[in-house]
Amino acid sequence: MNVAEAVGAALAALGVRAAFGVVGSGNFHVTNALVEHGVRYVAARHEGGAATMADAYARMSGTVAVLTVHQGPGLTNALTGVTEAAKSRTPLLVLAPEVTSPTSNFRIDQTALAEAVGAHCARVGSAATVVDDTVMAFLAALLGRRTVVLNLPLDVQAETLPDEAAEAVRELLAGRGGAHRDVASRVPAAWGLTFPIESEDDEEPEGLTAEPSDELTRFARMLAEAERPVFVAGRGARGARRELEALGERVGALFATSAVAKGHFHGSPWDLDVSGGFATPLAAELIRGADLVVGWGCSFTMWTTRHGALIGPETRVVQVDLDPDALGVHREIGLGVVGDVRETARAVAALLGEPGAGSETGTRGYRAPEIAERIAREGRWRDVPYEDLSAEGRIDPRTLTIGLDDLLPQERLVAVDSGNFMGYPSMFLTVPDGGAFCFTQAYQSIGLGLATAIGAAVARPDRLAVAALGDGGALMGVAELETVVRLGLPMVVVVYDDDGYGAEVHHFGPHGFPLGAVTFPPADIAGIARGFGFEAVTVRREEDLSGVAEWLKGPRDKPLLVHAKVTADRPSWWLEEAFRGH
Repeated sequence: MNVAEAVGAALAALGVRAAFGVVGSGNFHVTNALVEHGVRYVAARHEGGAATMADAYARMSGTVAVLTVHQGPGLTNALTGVTEAAKSRTPLLVLAPEVTSPTSNFRIDQTALAEAVGAHCARVGSAATVVDDTVMAFLAALLGRRTVVLNLPLDVQAETLPDEAAEAVRELLAGRGGAHRDVASRVPAAWGLTFPIESEDDEEPEGLTAEPSDELTRFARMLAEAERPVFVAGRGARGARRELEALGERVGALFATSAVAKGHFHGSPWDLDVSGGFATPLAAELIRGADLVVGWGCSFTMWTTRHGALIGPETRVVQVDLDPDALGVHREIGLGVVGDVRETARAVAALLGEPGAGSETGTRGYRAPEIAERIAREGRWRDVPYEDLSAEGRIDPRTLTIGLDDLLPQERLVAVDSGNFMGYPSMFLTVPDGGAFCFTQAYQSIGLGLATAIGAAVARPDRLAVAALGDGGALMGVAELETVVRLGLPMVVVVYDDDGYGAEVHHFGPHGFPLGAVTFPPADIAGIARGFGFEAVTVRREEDLSGVAEWLKGPRDKPLLVHAKVTADRPSWWLEEAFRGH
């Protein structure tokens, strides 16, 4: 066994289920070793797409995903997707072959590249250390919830393992997925990994097993005193819905989410949906009216707080996060609590004890009957009246998206690209839970949406994947349409086509700047999709959605592209808010 084969075998033994990439000479053997030991390999058409597929797969599966690329240009091609993953703290392991010859045309400083975009960098040093090096990199991704670039020097990859190292690989393979638990104590303290491996025990604790910290005690007191609390869940709250709803019931909290956690409280009568630029008028009003806002695994970025305008000057703010370095980064907070969201919610609930009766009407906190009625009546964007601007062969994107929401099955995954259009699918397409919305927007790059949907679909084949793209992003990632067809994914790709880069058109157009650089002639995106093997419909008016209804009836043996010619004469409401900076 050589080093390349050992890396693939070790990662398979550690529980890696899927790898994405583009294979070249440098990663050929390690990729084949992954496949040999049961890891599913998904070949993308471009490393940029592969990186984002792996990112989305990790988000939707809750497991470490692997990206495998060629040395040099394979890594640089993947860099935008790796940056998005690193900024999102996605547990992603990038296998990056590395040249060692100073005269090679592939030679670049891969460590500097990785660190420049916020990824951690590691290296396999030798055949003798390959198991330790691979396990450490995997643990850094898993426990640190971070993106790790594991450099695989080409000369080291070819080394034959000594007997002791080969035996270590065989032991890992014999133990399969649980092997990493046995070596968790070996993680170097210098890597700053302080997070315990999450317990699989879902049972409710009988009570606190240790003295509560000062922060928890203060947090419990703030919750008890709050009259209008709002909980905002982020990605860090995934898996903690039951605990947050139980705590919210005790203190009378309303629920909201950051955009990446959309759907977390779907179905609750107290759900305000997304906070921030995508918030409904009612959600914005009630969040502004809160006297306590708690961010659960939520970083309170300018997008989640609408540049700070959604949090009143007298509102107290608490942030709960596993990472102490994340506390108070984007806005001032009154209290930071370091801890797992689920366990923190359980602990503070135990400190609170059973809730009191509340007022004479039996309400408590923010949960008055009139609030429940307003949420039921005007809590969704589709409940907000609007003037349908469909005209001259173009459909209003709100009308389009409401129509799609009515047609598509509820068991869906939604992946959204970046651009002027992105608010429409984010707010008008519902998702069944917090594990059904994949929003790769930490780096705010267009062109990631289709690859995001592919990775999400591979992770969750039980749901219909829906990719929402602008025409610019769709054409950037167009090669991955072939990947959708080759994988046999029954996906719906919706392209909101306004014949340009709409954000720039609406940003600079009102000031009289020329727009020739950001507008384009019409493209037959439906025809392009058919050339890749899709079925396709062009939608210019609401009646054209009948083509989507026909596809949904079956057999769905080909994916569907919906080429929507949307109105282009005004910006979306969320973009206007962003341009105003409040």
